[in-house]
Formats: sequence, C-alpha cells, structure tokens
Amino acid sequence: MSRSQKTNQEITDVLNQLWRLDTNRLRPGTDYIISLQGKAGYVAQGSHCATDKASAPLFKYVNEDKLKSIRTYACFINLLDNYEMSTGVSETVTSAELKENHQFIDAIMETEVMKCAHKYLVKKGQSPSDLVKFKKQLYDIWFRLYHRARGGGEDSCGFEHVFVGETKFGSEIMGLHNWIQFYLQEKHGNVDYKGYKARDNKDTVRYPDEDDHVLNLQFSLKGLVKPVGGSFIGVSPEFEVAVFTIIFFMSNEKMTSVVVKVDEYMLELVVYRHGCSIGTSFPKLLSSNNRDL
Repeated sequence: MSRSQKTNQEITDVLNQLWRLDTNRLRPGTDYIISLQGKAGYVAQGSHCATDKASAPLFKYVNEDKLKSIRTYACFINLLDNYEMSTGVSETVTSAELKENHQFIDAIMETEVMKCAHKYLVKKGQSPSDLVKFKKQLYDIWFRLYHRARGGGEDSCGFEHVFVGETKFGSEIMGLHNWIQFYLQEKHGNVDYKGYKARDNKDTVRYPDEDDHVLNLQFSLKGLVKPVGGSFIGVSPEFEVAVFTIIFFMSNEKMTSVVVKVDEYMLELVVYRHGCSIGTSFPKLLSSNNRDL
C-alpha cells in the first residue's frame, strides 16, 4: 500500500464508535497474555520452510471461563468445529449447525456494536431497517456456502475462511484471521506461531507491543506456513463482524481496501468479495501509537 493512501474519515469515525461500544473486548495482561518473542523472517508464498523466531506459543494465557461466560464468544466458539478445512471438500450443514449459525447472529445482534453497525448501514441505504431482513443479509454475507475450489462442491463461506481457516490442495493455508481460533488451534498443537511481522523502516525496526489489539503474524497450521496474516487480538466476534460488514458494503469491487485510524492503530482493512458474500477480510497493522511498523 502506498503511504499516500489517505485515511477515510467517515469510516474511521464509525469504527471508533464501534471500538468504544465493544464492552466485550478482553483486556491484555488481565484476560489474556501474549508473548511476541522474535521478528519473523521472509517466507516465499507456497514455501513450507520458516525459521521459527518464537519457541513458545503466542498466547501464554487466556481466561477461557470469561470467554465462555460471554454469549457472543460462546456462540462463536460453537461454530468453529462446524467446518471441513479443505477446500474442494463439500460442506454439509446439519440442522444443529444451521441453528448454531442463527444463534450466533441472534447473539451479536443484541450487542450495541452490531446495533450501531446496523444503524449506520441503514443510514447509508445498504441494509434494511427490519431486523429479520438484516439478519438474513448478514447470514448471506457470512454463512452462505459457495464454491472456492474449481470443480468442487460448495466448500466454503466467508465465516469459515476468515474465522476458521482453510487449506488449499493440502499445500496452502488460507484465512484464519481470528485470535480465538488461533489460540484454540495453538492449544491443540495445530498452530505453531513463528513470530510477528514488522516492516523495516529505513535504519530502524519498530516493534509491536504485547498490549496491541492488532498484529501481523507468521505461523504454520498443521505444517503449512502462512507467511503473514493480520489479526485483531482480544476484540469481540461482534466487533469483527461489524467492521468487515461495513467495509464489504463500501463498494461492489472485487477488493475493497480502506485506511483508518481505530483507537491508536493505523490500519488498512481489506475485504475481498465472492459474489454477494465475503471471500476474505483482514486487518493490516500499519502503525501503532505513532510507531511505524
């Protein structure tokens, strides 16, 4: 991204409103503790070799009791095991899983974060004011199944790609931009954190902090390396859904990218469309607290 790309003030304002309303955001150092360790090196796309600059996991501690006590997190965690990670393998959605999808949407729509996002999208003429119709719109954006692999069945959806993660032909890890899934997969030994990614800025390298709520990470999932993946850390599921739904509706382009300053973080937020659904969405941390990354 060119440095000249300007901050979008309108989107910045609405996202900061969502940030302030995100009362379910966890507190770094209290509700969870991360260990950033070393700065990850360059890995070519498709390579499975990455020098591990982090001998320990990213997450030292997460208060799982707190996670499970918050309805939106509990509903979110229920969804994570509902997907087949391989693209090209058709998804079968059971009636129980269908119910869990709707329970998640019902839960997030009770939060002030999603009520605020809904209000904004209605004002912009992008969403129906009727709650039932808006929930259907959210369902189609995030949960409607589509073909990602050529020649396969309906093997993917926005939620699966962004929050769960997928593998392509058993050789590439795609998506997995969610900190809760990262933590759970790390705990089960499937994810190996390799280090944080930060850009060299002339002669200096500025480092992220362990209380940062957005990070660029390098990791492997079951041996497949993701050279860099942007992720919010500690934020609620409803915050991420709200943010990326708003960006999704900014344009009908295949890819929408916007630069915003949310709290202390200068971010590029990216959404790729797959028809009328989300193909992928993720944050890229550009700088934090005036620290150039």
